[in-house]
Amino acid sequence: MNGGHDLGGAHGLGPIDPEPEHEEPVFHAEWEKRALGLTLLAGLLRQWNIDISRHARERQHPVDYLSNSYYENWLAGLETLLKETGMVTAEELSSGNVETSAPVGLDKKCVKASEIIAILEAGSPSHKASVTAQLFDVGDWVQVKLFNPTGHTRAPRYVRGHKGIISEYYGSHIFPDESAKGKTIGEPLYNVVFEGQDLWGDDNDSTIHVDLWQDYLEKPS
Repeated sequence: MNGGHDLGGAHGLGPIDPEPEHEEPVFHAEWEKRALGLTLLAGLLRQWNIDISRHARERQHPVDYLSNSYYENWLAGLETLLKETGMVTAEELSSGNVETSAPVGLDKKCVKASEIIAILEAGSPSHKASVTAQLFDVGDWVQVKLFNPTGHTRAPRYVRGHKGIISEYYGSHIFPDESAKGKTIGEPLYNVVFEGQDLWGDDNDSTIHVDLWQDYLEKPS
């Protein structure tokens, strides 16, 4: 979907001036650690996946999304998912008091503190065999489809409609647009190179690499 979460590369917002990575703290406040921990641990309940979680943050009103800090958006998304899956009520979130029993089966999904590091280090594999044949090879010119999805997507707006060259083929991975709907489908995944001049005008000499699934791509017109 198009919204406040997808402003990368948009005109009129000025250049990005991030803190140097060696100077920026991992967390800017103590509560951010808890926000990250809560979100990751709630994911272990297997009530949603990473793409559903991302889409929950994206579905905020753009004013709320842009007003929030990074981890405030994480918390907003988590609250949405907890309510939508029936694990908590709006009243419970507001009061901080449990009023109903946990959904059946959740008590069997507890994880010991000693297991957390191994679980996080193992991660969750994204490889998934595709029923769709690989259509492009390294060196091929492709064009990103010009589309405006109503759901989750990993195709940034600033490359839609533009042409680039396949620089790498990663194999087949879970397609996030369908994953956000709860469907696990594999799609060929590529790295595509774009020239800044094509995206933002003649005075831009940058080169941009974007990972894009095959469903976003077509042969240049």
